[in-house]
Amino acid sequence: MIFRPTTASDLDRFLPLIVTDAAGGMTADTYTARLSAGEYRPDWTWIAEDAAGGTPLALAVWWGDPDEDLPGALDGVFVRDSVRSGAERTTLAAGLLSAAHAAYAGAGASAAPEYHLSLPGDWRDRPDTVAAVSWRQEAARRAGLTVLVERLRYEWTPGTGLPERTGRLLFAAEPDDEVFVDLFRRVLTDTLDEASRKEAESIGPEAQAREDVAFYRDTMPGERSWWRVARTPEGEPVGFGLPSRNHAFPVVGYLGVLPEHRGRGYADEILAEITRILVSETDPEKVRADTDLANAPMAAAFERVGYRNDARRLVLSAH
Repeated sequence: MIFRPTTASDLDRFLPLIVTDAAGGMTADTYTARLSAGEYRPDWTWIAEDAAGGTPLALAVWWGDPDEDLPGALDGVFVRDSVRSGAERTTLAAGLLSAAHAAYAGAGASAAPEYHLSLPGDWRDRPDTVAAVSWRQEAARRAGLTVLVERLRYEWTPGTGLPERTGRLLFAAEPDDEVFVDLFRRVLTDTLDEASRKEAESIGPEAQAREDVAFYRDTMPGERSWWRVARTPEGEPVGFGLPSRNHAFPVVGYLGVLPEHRGRGYADEILAEITRILVSETDPEKVRADTDLANAPMAAAFERVGYRNDARRLVLSAH
């Protein structure tokens, strides 16, 4: 079996593999649209084919920022229907992912890109979805994506409205990145965000805080000027909010409450302020956000502010 990145001439050969199922929401149309936008590329799209160069048997598609040299996330894995055995599908997909991961590492990637699966909120109660996730998850595990985090996806729409400001907090823009580095570092204490906690344990809270600031400032398309520090009327910092956006929607980028101020409902007020800024700056049809399944306090804040859980996202990563 040959595992390789595609070329432009392969497009008509592999597009038929993109068949939507219970765990793969991509379509041929969305692929070609994102290909035109530079978010998908032939060299970020890999196929598995026999040595004779016949019909592709498997396909893996990575997404990335058009300005970056390496992809940021795995968006979809597909295996031809003729490969009916679950074990065969898993083995074929694992080989394809492993080959691509090795190539990305050789090109300078520090870790294999995460694999994101967008799923219905009740996906564990749907046998077809469980089956579609199962072989993909096992293939990703064999290819080194051994850590699973399940996240709740929330959505707010303008018709929902927002709570009135209480006056308990004042919000101000802050141009000094070092202020946000300090706030990010402080909110890592006892955080329920799995990814942030593990990364901080690996590289230290200070380095993690600097990585977070750099990511939201330099990678996310949202404006740096939208960031806000939340303070009491007396001027004491309570937390902060980062309204942002991805390539498709305005999003709640990050929300943090300092440990000494948790349990007082401040997350609700910061979340509402983030949403107000996004409404003012982007006139959105919807605002999206997510949080780890284990982060019950944040999930409750979303519900109180009017966000509704409409899906879940599985994130498979190398660490």
